[in-house]
Amino acid sequence: MGAAMSPRRPLALAVLGRGVVDPEAPWLYADDEAVLRGRAAFETMRVYDGRPFRLEAHLTRLTESARVLGLPGPDREQLAALAGAAVAAAGVPNATLRVVWTPGREARDEHTGFALVTPLADGLDAQRERGIELAALQLAIGAHARRTSPWLLPGVKSTSYAVNMAAQQEARRRGADDALFLSLEGTVLEGPTSNIWFREGGLLLTPELELGILAGVTRDTLLAGAAERGYGVEQGVYDLERLLAADEVFSSSSVREVVGVVAVDGVTIGGGRPGQAAGSMQDALRAAARSDG
Repeated sequence: MGAAMSPRRPLALAVLGRGVVDPEAPWLYADDEAVLRGRAAFETMRVYDGRPFRLEAHLTRLTESARVLGLPGPDREQLAALAGAAVAAAGVPNATLRVVWTPGREARDEHTGFALVTPLADGLDAQRERGIELAALQLAIGAHARRTSPWLLPGVKSTSYAVNMAAQQEARRRGADDALFLSLEGTVLEGPTSNIWFREGGLLLTPELELGILAGVTRDTLLAGAAERGYGVEQGVYDLERLLAADEVFSSSSVREVVGVVAVDGVTIGGGRPGQAAGSMQDALRAAARSDG
C-alpha cells in the first residue's frame, strides 16, 4: 500500500462579494453553518491546462445538492466567474478546484460561496501505474432504504464528509488504499470519493444511480466514452462476489481520474495489475478534457 496522499498549501482563493483574497488569511465566520453543522454543498474538479473540466456540469450538481440540503439556490454565473478568477489567480495549468456553497451565518441571510484552488496531490500518476487496493466496508443500511430515504442525502455532495473520511482511514488501517462501500445486503455501491466499475469481457459494469450513489461527472464522461472505445456498458445492482470475479476493476473520480483496482479485501483482481479498460478509460477521460470548453 502506498502512503496516503496529502494536498499542499492552497494556490488561490476567490470569495463571492470579495473577489480574489489571500488564501492564507482567515475569512470564514465561526458560526457559518458549514462549520457548525456541515450544512453546505461543494464540488471538486480537476483543472486541465488552465480550464476547470466540465464546470457547468459540476455547478448543475451543486445546485441540486443545495436544493436537497434546503439551501438558497446559488447564482451559477457568479460561481462560474468566481471559479475562473481563482484559477487565473493560481497561475498553474493543472490543479484541483473546489467550489463551496454555504448558508452562511446562523439566523442571517448571508450565504457564502467560494472557489479554492490547490495543487494536485503528489503520487497520483504513480498510484495509477501500480493500482490500488480496496477494503470493503458495509453500511448499516439497505439499498432500498438509501433509494427511498432522501434525508440520508443519497447522491448529494455535502460537506458533512466525516463518514467518508473515516471510511478511508479505516481502509488504510486495514492495509488498503481506499474503501469500497457495500449496502447492508452486500450490494456494491461506491467509494468514499469515487465511482466503481468492473469489466467482464467487453462489457463495463457500474452500479446504477437508483442505489443512491453519486452521479459522478467523471462517471458520466466515461459512460459517453465507453462506446467509442469499443465497450458495452451496463448499469445495475451487483454483489461483491461478482465484482471479485471480474476481469478487472477500476474507480473513477474527478481528481484521481481512472485508477485500476488490483485487490479487494486481499483478493487479487486481474493478476494484480491495472487492466486494459482502466487505461482505455483514462485515455478517454483525457481526450474529453482536451476537447472540453
